[in-house]
Amino acid sequence: MVEQALEKRGVGSEIIKFKTLGDKKITEPLSGIGAKGLFTRELEVALKKKKVDCCVHSLKDLPTESPEGLEIIAQLEREDPRDVLVVNRVTQADSLAAVPAGSRVGTSSLRRRAQLLAVRPDLEVVELRGNVPTRLQKVQGGQVHAAILAAAGLIRLGAIDRVTAFLEPPAWLPAAGQGAIAIQIRSDDDEMRALLSPLDHRPTSIATDAERAFLAALDGGCQVPIGALALSTDDNSLTLHGFVSDLRGKNVVRGSRVVNPSDPKGSGASLGAELRSRGAGSLLAELRATETVIAPQPE
Repeated sequence: MVEQALEKRGVGSEIIKFKTLGDKKITEPLSGIGAKGLFTRELEVALKKKKVDCCVHSLKDLPTESPEGLEIIAQLEREDPRDVLVVNRVTQADSLAAVPAGSRVGTSSLRRRAQLLAVRPDLEVVELRGNVPTRLQKVQGGQVHAAILAAAGLIRLGAIDRVTAFLEPPAWLPAAGQGAIAIQIRSDDDEMRALLSPLDHRPTSIATDAERAFLAALDGGCQVPIGALALSTDDNSLTLHGFVSDLRGKNVVRGSRVVNPSDPKGSGASLGAELRSRGAGSLLAELRATETVIAPQPE
């Protein structure tokens, strides 16, 4: 997508592919690996060493704090940020509510796991790793009855027909920044700044800046179930919705706040502080004090 955007401006580019720690350790739960930047660190090291001129990331994979000397310069227009339910032919459910009790539902996300168990504690949640085609194959092959995935990935891969149901916000919230593609450069590279900054889609950046500031205020990572999404309202303003949960979806703190488009990061940080004061702080402390992360069982 970035390559095509540059081509429209008469600029050629070469794509260099990386395999990250998160790609390699596909048999381990993401929550158990523990480090931030599981899908981004190798790219950022190459960028710092000037082996590449810019990096293209799924924004939700990027830690909220950029490494020294690097920054996000642009975000492409966001794809559908919602999560979706994918069900195999044998299960034949047409919604999350219709999935039979005891069904095995796959996800690698503690956020999705917590929300799933909050509304369907009668389901068995299992760890489901791999790229989108691999996960879809595991659903269709019957290794799991269903899975929770990001709509954006299915849409970009032309697999939207595999969606059984969209999980609607704000009742169900995605990861902060989900559906957005970020372009990262070296902060001192004025040439790349001038070339890539015009690719930024400002409405996307405003929304995701608020979401990521909320996440940062809660010091969120892959070991904490946190969701956030800035939604447009009828009067064209933005409202940021966020939640923090324990690992089983039993204790949940939710909140919302109108986003100031001139200071979206401030709005996100403010909502994060509010949730901390309403119980999220102690909830987060309990989660981080737990030595053993309660992760889904391998499928």
